[in-house]
Amino acid sequence: MAKSVNKVILLGNVGKDPEIRSTPGGTLVATFSIATSERSKDATGNWVDKTEWHNLVAFQRTAEIIRDYVKKGSKLYVEGRLTTRSWEDKDSKKKVYRTEIIVNDLSLLSGKEEGSGGSYSRSTASFDQSAAPAASGATDEYSQNTAIGDDDIPF
Repeated sequence: MAKSVNKVILLGNVGKDPEIRSTPGGTLVATFSIATSERSKDATGNWVDKTEWHNLVAFQRTAEIIRDYVKKGSKLYVEGRLTTRSWEDKDSKKKVYRTEIIVNDLSLLSGKEEGSGGSYSRSTASFDQSAAPAASGATDEYSQNTAIGDDDIPF
């Protein structure tokens, strides 16, 4: 069989507070959505933003981190894999599909004033408060003083 890859990388904002639940076996599950936006010019030269919503699911320790540190508006960097599940709708008896991203790695990018900050990676099972410079209060004087407008973009 040929090599295949199923990897998703997102950088966006949480749309509403995550929903936290437990399976009958006691596994913690967090479900939430992230909005990403793409900006482009339309035929008349006006800037148009297109927002895409992504459904995410996290389990175990990652779900705990989400429960404790993520809320509506939080900026996240997420790595995961794409999956689609299906079930039969109870009312219409039709098969329903839902595509989701299973979260493997998560970095909290919001500042401390938003109630989060730091980085979490399931592979290292650690929560590092100093991993995100924006969250630790570090400022980059150059980036704070440099303003980039729509006219600076070449397309």
